Amino acid sequence: MDGLLTVGVEEEFVLVEASTGHLANRAAEVLAGADRYEVDLQPEIAQYQVESATGICTDMAVLREELAVARRALMERAARHDARLAATGTPVLGLTMPTPLTNAPRYHRMAQEMGALTNDLAICGLHVHVGLPDDESKVFVSNHLRPWLPTLLALGANSPYWLDDDTGYASWRYVVWNRWPTSGAPPHFESAAQYFAAREDIVASGAALDAGMLYWDVRLSARHPTLELRVSDVAPTVEEAVLMAALVRGIAATALTSGAAPAPVPPHLLRVALWRAARDGLEGFGIDPVTGALTPAATLVASLVRWVRPALELTGDYELVSDGIDRVLLDGTGAVRQRRAFARRGRLDDVVGFLVDQTAPA
Repeated sequence: MDGLLTVGVEEEFVLVEASTGHLANRAAEVLAGADRYEVDLQPEIAQYQVESATGICTDMAVLREELAVARRALMERAARHDARLAATGTPVLGLTMPTPLTNAPRYHRMAQEMGALTNDLAICGLHVHVGLPDDESKVFVSNHLRPWLPTLLALGANSPYWLDDDTGYASWRYVVWNRWPTSGAPPHFESAAQYFAAREDIVASGAALDAGMLYWDVRLSARHPTLELRVSDVAPTVEEAVLMAALVRGIAATALTSGAAPAPVPPHLLRVALWRAARDGLEGFGIDPVTGALTPAATLVASLVRWVRPALELTGDYELVSDGIDRVLLDGTGAVRQRRAFARRGRLDDVVGFLVDQTAPA
């Protein structure tokens, strides 16, 4: 492996009313004139969603600054329209169905083809792109990421509320998203040719309009020369987004450096491990996707960090990741912190206010 692997991050957010905390259908107004900013700000499928995308980065400090600039720009734009920006995997208040779609032909075609699946797409994720030299290496790293998808999901869990109620899950976004036929963990592929053949089969079936609708938790990007991790809820803070990016790059670098075959993961165990991670987050038990044993989720995170430590030390990211993991274990995931905000007075609008404050870069 020559040089540092590049990374880029996309973050999805909801807009909420400044006065009530309910969803605010003002993405078009918020994004009008956004091209004047030196950041990439975009609409999403719902009129109350916005998205940002960083450039190509090799340094985590640069990535952090780009994420912070984008969040500040969106916050500034939202404030001009009596709205606020909230980083949460699912909205806490004011979800109406069907989803008010952004006026774009693609989204209307999705609604026509997928029916009620688009009725409640009020979900926001974090997408980490890692630049890799060729398609074979992307498939190879994807196979290595598969066993760690539940651990990354648990670490980034940030969506306990839905329809003005507590779901009992740490990541309800993941549950909602997995109703789509092209979502969930990807299969293990022996080659890039096998991957692309599977993608063609899926598009031909009508389960996806095109390659961009292959929504696996990790996929070869249809638009960029990258491998894209999509398993996690949007990060509550910039720091946690950078933590996830550093971990994903560490996994990719470790896989490429070792050249070893990934641990075999039975599909049925991976499926239930992802369900358990969505339910428990870091606070309960995970399922070791190789052995099937119930294991404290925090123990699985520690195993991941140990495995990628040499790669993190090589990039200078080990301290960032170690300190970041310690903070999440001490303070709780985004889901835990949302519930803690509710517990103070039993008010969901307090959760929304907390989310808005937490979304702002330090």
